[in-house]
Amino acid sequence: MATREKFVDYRYEECGLDYVMIRNMRVLVDDSGEETYCIPNITSLHKLIAACLIMRRHGLLGQELRFLRTELGLTQAELGQLVKKDHQTIGRWERGETPIDENAEVVIRTYAAEALEIPREITIEELAKRCVPSAEIETIDIDASNPDDYRRLAA
Repeated sequence: MATREKFVDYRYEECGLDYVMIRNMRVLVDDSGEETYCIPNITSLHKLIAACLIMRRHGLLGQELRFLRTELGLTQAELGQLVKKDHQTIGRWERGETPIDENAEVVIRTYAAEALEIPREITIEELAKRCVPSAEIETIDIDASNPDDYRRLAA
């Protein structure tokens, strides 16, 4: 059975964020028209998404906090220990029931950058200014034309 390939834009909701778009993603199509979606180098892709969240211009949303916590391999209780909050508070933040504490968010973003080896391009002071709660969502558009080197497209 022969296959051909095509390139599509794919909304990557499986990561837990419904606004991540993978542009130019390779899809294999067999003779019957069946499409096979495959995301190579997913570790690198998730690291780029984490970097986008760490550098976000506004406070994190609950789903973004959950993504970072998961990428860090932490439970809610472990993240709570890091920021001196109980696991129930972390859960409320992740569900969007209460705003994320701004000081805790600075610690979380800084810790995530360090643990995931993501260069932080701004000072702690600037990072703190960005940790103000907001309902604004910044779409994350990622160029997947070279899965060995995922890149964020201009926002």
